[in-house]
Amino acid sequence: MSLRHAVLGLLTVQPSTGYELTQRFDKSLANAWHASHSQIYPELAKLQDEGMVEVVGEGARRSRTFAVTEAGRDELRRFMTEAEPVRSQRNETAVRWFLVDLLEPADKRKALERELAFCEAELERLTAIAAAIDASEGPKRFRGTVDLGLRMTGVMRDWLQEQLSRA
Repeated sequence: MSLRHAVLGLLTVQPSTGYELTQRFDKSLANAWHASHSQIYPELAKLQDEGMVEVVGEGARRSRTFAVTEAGRDELRRFMTEAEPVRSQRNETAVRWFLVDLLEPADKRKALERELAFCEAELERLTAIAAAIDASEGPKRFRGTVDLGLRMTGVMRDWLQEQLSRA
């Protein structure tokens, strides 16, 4: 996934400052992509230089609110409909789960229990997000991806529980 396309997508939903984008990344795209302030601000500058975003407001402490332009919408549309996705991913969790059988039984249980606790906390977080979306007025954007996150995390939790029962 491209940071630029994630930024364009989030700005398509709502004009935002760099700080707001960072917060929205953490709340909406955390399962797919992490982006820090130090990544978002330079990307916004590049997108502005390329005419894909524009400043639509300025606030306190020189904060700027960005919105996607028509060129940015065209690029997002091209990315979503024409560009072939990169199917390979780096996933540290998957590597750890692959290697967990190399551990001694006590360490294996410890690692699996830690992963299970994370999945349970993630299910709670996603359930809260789903409830907030359901309670909101207007379009229920991204509710489907929250459902996908709930399903995937539920499957991972079940797998971890099976692994623990065998450990």
